Amino acid sequence: MSPLRTPRPTDGELAILRILWDKGPCTVRQVYEELSRDRDLGYTTALKLLQVMTDKGLTTREPVGVQQHAYRARYSQAQTQRQLLKDLLERAFGGSMPHLVMQALATKKTSPDELKEIRRLLAAHGQPPRKEDDDE
Repeated sequence: MSPLRTPRPTDGELAILRILWDKGPCTVRQVYEELSRDRDLGYTTALKLLQVMTDKGLTTREPVGVQQHAYRARYSQAQTQRQLLKDLLERAFGGSMPHLVMQALATKKTSPDELKEIRRLLAAHGQPPRKEDDDE
């Protein structure tokens, strides 16, 4: 049997998950207020998204008071990011980690601090540091 996979969230669901990861459990009203800062969105749309996310297993719902619920992300941000990255790695890069990394580095200018952190992570995963790293 294959390991349990976290459901793949849509872009709209990811926006809600970011709110829940940042703020912790939230009511529909709290999620709606955060989302409506950046986009034109109705309260019932936020409610429906949260209901769908709960049905998909992305969120959990807990009663808080009379006729009110708090929604919480079921999976951590790191778990969700890992699952999305695994999906992207397989679907877009045929499982090739080097191709994914090269495209990621080619997509956006990388700062010297970011490159230093990448090299540190590579060293922690058994890759020897490059000679020019010592010159920085």
